[in-house]
Amino acid sequence: MSRLLPVAVRSLRDSWRGLLAWALGLTAALALYLPLFPSFGSNGSLEEIIATLPPELVDALGYNQIGTGSGYAQATFFGLIGFALIVIATTAWGASASGGAEENGRLELDLAHGIGRVAYVLESALAILVKLVALGIVIGVVVGILNGPSELGLEASGIIAATVALTGLGALSAAAALVAGAVTGRRVAGVAAGAGLAVYGYALQAVANQSEDLAWVERLSPYAWAYSQTPLESGFSWGIAAVWGTAIVFAGAAAFALRARDITG
Repeated sequence: MSRLLPVAVRSLRDSWRGLLAWALGLTAALALYLPLFPSFGSNGSLEEIIATLPPELVDALGYNQIGTGSGYAQATFFGLIGFALIVIATTAWGASASGGAEENGRLELDLAHGIGRVAYVLESALAILVKLVALGIVIGVVVGILNGPSELGLEASGIIAATVALTGLGALSAAAALVAGAVTGRRVAGVAAGAGLAVYGYALQAVANQSEDLAWVERLSPYAWAYSQTPLESGFSWGIAAVWGTAIVFAGAAAFALRARDITG
């Protein structure tokens, strides 16, 4: 294989239909939830509904600021539905790229055609990044289109920051799946690692919200790194950079792990 970036190009070519489906799914979720805000936020009925819920549940779900446009968008999409959809997609991509490829024999075939192990992992990571950027553009554009009609009052800088934070969490789950698949050669291990990291981060954030005494737990949660500074309102933060930086480290660890392991044994 002498083409430039053959693994990345093949991955993108073979997965464009799935990428389109994910883009449509995210668009549908945004179109379903965001336009509902005016009917709730203008008369305070949403806050009245939230007031009937247990305070612990409200804090755990991040619904304490849901009466504002940014709080509503964060609670319904960026912090919940969108987060779940992005993690599901990227975890599947990462697990298939390493453990899945080894299980179905594609990895061994690529290596036999002269693709280096490190190059294989890095090109797979690049393909996932390109797909994530595409989904991020879709999210940012759709939120921008719905911002006015939905009366959310979001700034462009906040939309961009929140989108980068969301896709960063997806990149982190994908990289964790890549690492686990590279270490074990099993797709299920990659799925468990990617999904498990997302659940771990979300759960720690929920625990930290229960008490000021537990606020320190946020420092252990990638979800909190991305969202504790409310990017829809405050823009970019070091926490978002930390999420992306950790994802890059994980991708490098996956390349090292595959290079050090005998995939035929």
